[in-house]
Amino acid sequence: MHTALMIILLIASVILIISILLQSGNSDGLSGSIAGGAEQLFGKRKSRGYDALLAKITTVAAIVYIVVALAIVAIFN
Repeated sequence: MHTALMIILLIASVILIISILLQSGNSDGLSGSIAGGAEQLFGKRKSRGYDALLAKITTVAAIVYIVVALAIVAIFN
């Protein structure tokens, strides 16, 4: 049981790390502050597509990670 939970925790942590690293940043740096919010207003939609999928994967992986970590602590301590 302990080994299975540890493997699930390992898989969830790797998925969480990869999904966070693949996400694009929220700001454009200095050019974003000079140009204002025009890129966000007229730019591509981030509610669909790759960024939305990565956000959902990150959320699910984080929830799985927290639940499994708490289960390991509750069961084996």
